[in-house]
Amino acid sequence: MPHLAQRCNAVLPFYAVELFKQANALNAQGHDVISLGIGEPDFTAPGPVLDTLNRASAAGLSGYTPPLGLSALREAIAQYYGAAFGAPVDASRVVITAGASGALMLAAMALINPGDEVLLPDPSYPANQNFIISAGGIPRLIPSTPEQRFQLSADDVRRHWGPATRGVLIASPSNPTGTRIAPDELKALVAEVRRHGGFIIMDEIYLGLYYGDRPQSALVLDDDIIIINSFSKYFHMTGWRLGWMIIPPDMIEAVDRLAASLTICAPSLAQHAALTCFEPDVMHIYENRRLSFQQRRDYLLPQLEQLGLHVPVTPDGAFYIYADISQHSTDSEDFSQRLLKQAHVAAVPGRDFGPFHANRMLRFSYTLGLDRLEEAVDRMRKFLG
Repeated sequence: MPHLAQRCNAVLPFYAVELFKQANALNAQGHDVISLGIGEPDFTAPGPVLDTLNRASAAGLSGYTPPLGLSALREAIAQYYGAAFGAPVDASRVVITAGASGALMLAAMALINPGDEVLLPDPSYPANQNFIISAGGIPRLIPSTPEQRFQLSADDVRRHWGPATRGVLIASPSNPTGTRIAPDELKALVAEVRRHGGFIIMDEIYLGLYYGDRPQSALVLDDDIIIINSFSKYFHMTGWRLGWMIIPPDMIEAVDRLAASLTICAPSLAQHAALTCFEPDVMHIYENRRLSFQQRRDYLLPQLEQLGLHVPVTPDGAFYIYADISQHSTDSEDFSQRLLKQAHVAAVPGRDFGPFHANRMLRFSYTLGLDRLEEAVDRMRKFLG
């Protein structure tokens, strides 16, 4: 048996996936589990996108594409960012990747040297730490509070930047909280990181899933921010494994070389099909679905409060609610397991997202229809007595 690399011991488990496996096992035993755990939309790709996929397959368009992706898709994303989020970019800066995970891997490999420290908020998406670790870096979680919308602040950067710190990895809207960074705070944070000469990786995977004023991309503040995005969430193409990154011009050549070796290219049929996502009729479908997510959020928020599951910050994006269970328990892992086994409702315990809030927080994902959410609330009401 060969000796495993030390990074295997450092890589953190993804408890949401383990919970998903448990829920599937219960379903296989005949139990009806309502999963408010995994962050996967119940919507799938619209019909026109599937039609394009089938035509591309029939035409034999399944061969390799350039490592940076199809030129037409890169151009479509560049135009989309300008029209939707106020950040027009040159298509040469858009890199098509094997999901947002592929984008995060390329960003980490391009920017992080062994021993480099990267600041993240606690709570944050757990896999982000593992991309940093895989590149030899050191993720440093900085506790964030409801007062700062559970986001990293400029003051956090100022106080925690050390000799080994090289940059920050942030998300707006965030997983698990669904909160956006306020524009003024983001501007101050960007300025503080730049004052230290650091990089900013900005996860905008949920940028299209907003509730309230339409957001702008972080690129409107600084053209050198590395943007991560995906077709999985707003475009509902999770298993298609298609994402993108927007990078500064001086990173293009290095990322091209890395992508050519590490992934060769993103899935080619998915790339051809994704072009249809940006057609006006299809975008109209996505916008209607966004409003459905808002309707679900507006139903679930007051219901959780009535159950004594306090939501410290109202989410204004994504499809997550980060709720405080301390009225009922001081152990979110135990609470989550009992909720799953006794009420057959799955929700992710806080330890997945960082230690600071781990024991008292639970993440609920509202990626199911209102009828299933209503049933989940009814089950939780009975479970809580």
